[in-house]
Amino acid sequence: MQFDQRSAQGRGLSHPIWRYATAALMAFISGALFAGSAAADAYVQRSEVQSYIDELVTNHGFSRIALEEVFSESTKQERIIELMSRPAERRLAWHEYQKILVDEPRVSQGVVFWRENKQALERAAKAYGVAPEIIVAIIGVETRYGRVTGNFGVVDALSTLAFDYPPRAKFFRGQLTEHFLLSREEGKNPLSMKGSYAGAMGFGQFIPSSYRAYAVDFDNDGVRDIWANKTDAIGSVANYFAEHGWQGSNDVVERVTLSEMTPELDALINNGLKPTMTVADWRGMGVQVSGTQDDARNATLMRMEQPNGNEYWLGFDDFYVITRYNHSRLYAMAVYQLSQAIRKRRESSAIPA
Repeated sequence: MQFDQRSAQGRGLSHPIWRYATAALMAFISGALFAGSAAADAYVQRSEVQSYIDELVTNHGFSRIALEEVFSESTKQERIIELMSRPAERRLAWHEYQKILVDEPRVSQGVVFWRENKQALERAAKAYGVAPEIIVAIIGVETRYGRVTGNFGVVDALSTLAFDYPPRAKFFRGQLTEHFLLSREEGKNPLSMKGSYAGAMGFGQFIPSSYRAYAVDFDNDGVRDIWANKTDAIGSVANYFAEHGWQGSNDVVERVTLSEMTPELDALINNGLKPTMTVADWRGMGVQVSGTQDDARNATLMRMEQPNGNEYWLGFDDFYVITRYNHSRLYAMAVYQLSQAIRKRRESSAIPA
């Protein structure tokens, strides 16, 4: 991809400042679709965006012409602000969240996805130590196995959040930079990529920094394609888990009961995702843990709301790894429970040898 200052040999738009993937966008660069002035509400008109372009040109060697063309096509998306301001985790109780994500279609479709991608899943399990059901469940929760990968332009999404969503503007400005970098590295048109309202892409919904750090060319064809290549998507999810410390040798969670709800114990429930107290600590506070659990294991205690009362669970180190994919205990529990439902369904429907 030619997207740097070295490729801009003047100010004329006919110069090869960017190699776009489609004829329509090639026409855009040559001037056929670019009349020389941006829409009034395009990001290119804003002073803070011009300052950001200055940073990209200075720090990363991008072409100003190319960046201005991209931002002339990008505008604020109010729908993205609405969605970002009210995530499901803040609105739903666990039993409501569970009903949506651990549902019959995801289980049955997960079995089919496993069958159709058995070889890649088994190879990923061997290479990265991540069980196939976990990989399948992640892809199922994220995109219904590639059926719903998002229709927002990634540049629109990240620009909206970088310049019009102050609570997380710094983070998404960083992701926008990562998106331009991956576009240059992978020879992709940044405007062509679609994703979620938060700029996550492909089967496994990688944000740009995750793509650059963890996406892999798992079929060895020279391209890291998480958008259309299921093999690469599977390997990339597995690599993400391995790089975040997945162990795969012990229980992920265990349902427990409490001898007594004390103020001290109540204050520790749902108090952080990272396991920092040992099983022995929890036992000493009246948490009824199975005898098979090692006292030295770290765990976090969680309360999950059900219609007829609360459930209590200990989450171990691998549960914490799932939360590194999405920082939510509801999400991690849904992934785990979906993974187990898919595995059991697959085993029960297997044809005996």
